[in-house]
Amino acid sequence: MTLPPLASDEALVRRALEVAAAAPATGDVPIGAVVVDASGRELAAACNAREATGDPTAHAELLALREAARVVDSWRLEGCTVAVTVEPCTMCAGALGLARVARVVFGAWEPKTGAVGSLWDVLRDRRLNHRPEVVGGVLEADCAALLEGFFATHRA
Repeated sequence: MTLPPLASDEALVRRALEVAAAAPATGDVPIGAVVVDASGRELAAACNAREATGDPTAHAELLALREAARVVDSWRLEGCTVAVTVEPCTMCAGALGLARVARVVFGAWEPKTGAVGSLWDVLRDRRLNHRPEVVGGVLEADCAALLEGFFATHRA
């Protein structure tokens, strides 16, 4: 079960959509992520960069987490919210939990690889000591449309 979105969640996902729009310039899938602290100050934003960097771990969420950790000078991102355009995969969900973020907000559900409620539910596994609040489906149609447009031109 995901929680209902807060008023600011749509704005965060819109910001993630803006960031995601840069990814196709390098052939990357348009996924964007943004990290904000408890006061709403943006700490980091990133889009997928696997093609751009040749790094299989260069997912938007990981790049944004790394930058946010650098900004606050700590791997603990307690009190932070991460907004991403697509449901995180297992790698990203694991990193979000390990970073101790307070909330994860995402747009489109990803039934093939999603690890925050679709295929798996890594972040709400009761065996883990940190389980952030999860809000899914925020601006879902907009987020899905961005991906569908990308894949329509890249797999045609």
